[in-house]
Amino acid sequence: MRYLFKFAHTLGAIGLLGTMAGLLVVLALLPDPSEDIQTYAALTEVVDKLARWLLLPSLAITLVSGLLSMGSVPAYHSKGWAWAKLATGVLMFEGSLLAIQGPLQREAQLTRDFLAGTVDAAGLGSSFWAAGNSIWLLGGVAVVNVALATWRPRFSRRPSAEIAEQ
Repeated sequence: MRYLFKFAHTLGAIGLLGTMAGLLVVLALLPDPSEDIQTYAALTEVVDKLARWLLLPSLAITLVSGLLSMGSVPAYHSKGWAWAKLATGVLMFEGSLLAIQGPLQREAQLTRDFLAGTVDAAGLGSSFWAAGNSIWLLGGVAVVNVALATWRPRFSRRPSAEIAEQ
């Protein structure tokens, strides 16, 4: 079962980082809404779909399988790197929902409302800059998570006897 959790965790992490990279590419291609509203609206829908159908499921798979993996291996319970991964996993979850998913969904809805004629174009595009920065930041946190899992550094004090020997 442990290998199934590890496999799911790895696949989820690949999906998560891949989706973040894809979101950054699409955000970089967004035109100014005042110049080309149709392309802007189409790409806004792409961003919304990527966030809903790839980012969130990948995040969920990564977090749940990581927690199950840590819970199923008693040796991980006392390891500092495992606790650091737990802390950064919570940061990934909160950050993805609040700083990426929320703003991208709001912008997509605002664009739909603009096309329906219920709001003006004044606020269009305001959420994407902050979401892009959040994607970069959380992508870095995800890379740190991979590094923690790969090298498994010690985050504990050395016993005083070991210090005395040196």
